[in-house]
Amino acid sequence: MTASYAPSARIGHVHLKVADIDRAIAFYSDVLGFEVQTRLGNEAAFLGSDGYHHHIGLNTWRSKGSGPAPEHHTGLFHTAILYKSRADLATAVQRVIDAGYPVLGASDHGVSEAIYFNDPDGNGVELYHDRHTAEWPRHDDGSLQMYSRPMKLDELLAEAA
Repeated sequence: MTASYAPSARIGHVHLKVADIDRAIAFYSDVLGFEVQTRLGNEAAFLGSDGYHHHIGLNTWRSKGSGPAPEHHTGLFHTAILYKSRADLATAVQRVIDAGYPVLGASDHGVSEAIYFNDPDGNGVELYHDRHTAEWPRHDDGSLQMYSRPMKLDELLAEAA
């Protein structure tokens, strides 16, 4: 058994380098619904939900006007945004589609359902919801049995508000 040296640690936020701060704010605020908590001129912004100081940081400090990172290099694969319910996920995905962003993938992972796309700067974004822990598939030894299976996007979108 592996010891946990940080049992109460959680991922607090993601901070992304973007090319255009206004375009990035429009995506994360207008499309995904995060609220701008504070802005540092035309260089950075911090967005959150439910009054939290920030779940997403955006900056142009080293990336203003640049293009996306090369696909086959190390770096952030995606930012995952967790929704409380399948219906909330469906509504968020419909807003992304309505804003003109193409869905790149839709997967059932057993423990969750996830939809993948890119933000305006080419950063990967996953929108997902977790199933109840009692529904999580398990191996005979009790360990999680996660997988990636195709998901029927039309069935999810039927639940959008």
